[in-house]
Amino acid sequence: MNHSIASPGLTRRHFLQVSSTGVVTATVLGGALLPAGIAHAAPYRGTHTWISPRGTIEVMDDYPYWVAREMDYFGDLGVQTKMEPGPSDGTAVVKFLAVNQADIGFPSPGVLSFAVNNKMDLVSIYGSGARDLFNIAFRKGEGVRDLKQLAGKTVLLGSAAWQSIADPMFADAGVDPRSIKYIEAGWPTWTKALQSGQGDACLAWEGLRADLEAKGLKFDYWLGMRGSKLPSNSLVVRRADIQDPDRKAVLQKYLRGWAMGSEFADRNPRAAAQMVFKALPQTLRNYGPRYGTESLLQIHRTFKSDLTLRKGWGEHDIAAWDNFFKLLKRIGQSSIEIDAKKYVLNDFIADANRFDKAKVHADADQYPLSPELQAVDMASMEKSFYASAIN
Repeated sequence: MNHSIASPGLTRRHFLQVSSTGVVTATVLGGALLPAGIAHAAPYRGTHTWISPRGTIEVMDDYPYWVAREMDYFGDLGVQTKMEPGPSDGTAVVKFLAVNQADIGFPSPGVLSFAVNNKMDLVSIYGSGARDLFNIAFRKGEGVRDLKQLAGKTVLLGSAAWQSIADPMFADAGVDPRSIKYIEAGWPTWTKALQSGQGDACLAWEGLRADLEAKGLKFDYWLGMRGSKLPSNSLVVRRADIQDPDRKAVLQKYLRGWAMGSEFADRNPRAAAQMVFKALPQTLRNYGPRYGTESLLQIHRTFKSDLTLRKGWGEHDIAAWDNFFKLLKRIGQSSIEIDAKKYVLNDFIADANRFDKAKVHADADQYPLSPELQAVDMASMEKSFYASAIN
């Protein structure tokens, strides 16, 4: 199999900025200044690199990739697939894409809008997050069911860039985002700051809920997947790459691998969790088998939503994205009108879902679980799954 795992840090040091004219540049230490928009000749240069928006890959969220890698669902791409953690700056993922330092990323819709506003010609080609995966966390007993009650309150963020996520959530719930007092409490310490008594709430997300529980950080949650109509993170690439026949062919195979990985996890989440742990041993140490499986299942349910109402894994809800972009313009987060159909594409979805589901189900059913994963009680997990939800 032609795959590899990236080292924990980036192999070169990058400095990225958006100039006053909106042009993105990256200084590579010891190298030249690269302008945005360079379209390198096909094919990809030996690797196809996915970049995280969260500064780490030691999480359960990216399980479709690890399943596809383990089961050889990517097939022969002709390039190595890699994952990079990227900087924890929330906008770095799109900046790296724009200057060809990564090939595919997983930004939030707000960060994609930032890219569009700054003339980075990026497009979303796979809507991983069918439902809003972001939550608002509260100290136990202090949660509110109506986010309007947070007007005038203090909300903690891990990065200032996360305001592009929080503002639309509040606006969608009928809260003027200008009434929220944000504090950048730092990554990865912002949730501990909330627990210690700082602020009134903090931004969180599915998958993180189980991670925090494993660390003894217990909160109440307003769940975006229940209370929000907004879309969520998606797989984003350069437009130039989908216009190049060779790169487009790689992306089509790559996305089919993601869809097959999702189908496998839907059938056997414990096996999918085991594959993540195999690839990322530190993740097993961080979560443990039970909370790792729960974290995966939390994020998976936002990815899946009601699949009977969708044309398959990764389909974007264009109407939801259009509403989101209009909301951004209304609250001043976007300075331009963004045409959802231009930047959010379902062109790859039919092909991505063109695989033998019976074979994937058989793979999932036959995958041998370790004793640790066999011991994870899925029935008990289901009973407590939404215990901390307040909406």
